[in-house]
Amino acid sequence: MYHRTPRYLQKSMEIHKGHVFDNVFEHASQSCIIEHPDIYKSRWRSIRVMYLTMFLSSVSFSICMSSVWPYLRLLDPTATADFLGWVVASYSLGQLIASPFFGAWANKRGKSREPLVVSLLINIMANVLYVYLESIPSYKDTWLVVARAFIGFGAGNVAVVRSYVSGATTLKERTPTMANISAFQAIGFIIGPAIQTAMVPIGYPGPVHSRALNIDLYTSPAILSAVCGVINLVLLFVVFREHRVENDEDMNFSIQGTVSDIPDYKVDIIAVSASILIFFIVLFLFSVFETIGTPLTMHMYDWTKSEATLYVGVILAVGGVVSIVVFIIIKILSKRVNERYLLLTGFIFCFIGFFVYLPWGHTYPTLMDAEPLSTKNIEQSTSSFEPIKTTTDKDNVTTTTTQNTTKPSVTVEPVGCPDNYKWCRYTPVITLAQFLIGTFLICIGYPTCNVMSYAIYSKLLGPKPQGVWMGLLTASGSLARTLGPIFVSQIYNSYGPRVTFIAVSILVLLTIGLL
Repeated sequence: MYHRTPRYLQKSMEIHKGHVFDNVFEHASQSCIIEHPDIYKSRWRSIRVMYLTMFLSSVSFSICMSSVWPYLRLLDPTATADFLGWVVASYSLGQLIASPFFGAWANKRGKSREPLVVSLLINIMANVLYVYLESIPSYKDTWLVVARAFIGFGAGNVAVVRSYVSGATTLKERTPTMANISAFQAIGFIIGPAIQTAMVPIGYPGPVHSRALNIDLYTSPAILSAVCGVINLVLLFVVFREHRVENDEDMNFSIQGTVSDIPDYKVDIIAVSASILIFFIVLFLFSVFETIGTPLTMHMYDWTKSEATLYVGVILAVGGVVSIVVFIIIKILSKRVNERYLLLTGFIFCFIGFFVYLPWGHTYPTLMDAEPLSTKNIEQSTSSFEPIKTTTDKDNVTTTTTQNTTKPSVTVEPVGCPDNYKWCRYTPVITLAQFLIGTFLICIGYPTCNVMSYAIYSKLLGPKPQGVWMGLLTASGSLARTLGPIFVSQIYNSYGPRVTFIAVSILVLLTIGLL
């Protein structure tokens, strides 16, 4: 059966008119070109290397998150929680700057390997700097910000990874492959904290503690990240090859950049800009969700810091497993259901989740004494004079003396909702059931929105090289993860969870209207 030749394929036929390729293009106008088995295997080996790269990029972000606060206090005992915010934000800021840069580089050179290699080298060196922070004589806290910023800068290769995968897959392959990329990213976020937890037995100061090198529970994750980066570099040189599917209807496969002209395809700027905005909102919602979990549970359920860290960690780990299952389901559904409808469904789940978070009822949080998120300790010490009997063998005389003994002080961590948060007096408790149900729904909605926004965005860009555009998309996500925590901390501290979740729910509703 005769098929109409695509516009950009017609242009390719005109360019090659009179050449030996004429018969090939004439055949392509009627049927699809069959991909050579060797190219197919090489193409998918390269895509799997990109899976690993995405996984390691996510691990480099999350592997130090649970230990970065005590590590900061170790480097600078006077450091405050405000400075911790800069340490955490520095990663996203680095990625925000690097993503468009690496994406433009990949487009300009027409190769993905070069920016990937440079980004990995930066990531490795930044992790080495992180390991040696204890040996730096001064401004250790500032160097910690620098190290995390450059680790984030190295992670800017996410744009190149997604651009390469998008260009190396057909339209039919693209959505499930993008789902796999997002799944590996999610697994990296989950595995990172687990790796850090597994390294806790190393302890501090650890087996090696000298000016030349420190190996302890704080530096071990960075050492592992550097080693994994070296392995990734080796795979880029040994296994990875540059592949591109030159068009999406009549496949013309290429390898190592020895290919024909790029198809003439004009990007719909309005649609692409809307997709970038939607992706920004998706990551913004996720940053709000991950930021608010620990303080919310401490205020609502009277959990201590250690309890909140443990319980919220377990909840997020289960949520991560749910997300992976959702990725698999989305991969199957995307073959049968319109991607726009799946994206819409994801936002609906997010809206219901944040709506469930809204506090109802007449039960109010327990008030904490005076200081919000205080490190104040309540010390209880008792002194007494206790008689001590002593016996001397020589005279067989027993004498009784008294000794002033002080029992060890007992440190009690204050729990509950800080007293100077006015909203604690009139905002009802969010029950644990509400929190768990809302979290479950968001863990379904977020991965759905994440995968679908990437897939739709990639298809909007068409067959043109996508490095710069993917860099802009990744940069918008990094910006969202920088602004999200600032937004939630300001709104939550001033007005409480009710106003916070109403604002987020309205944002989701507006996004649904945009779709």
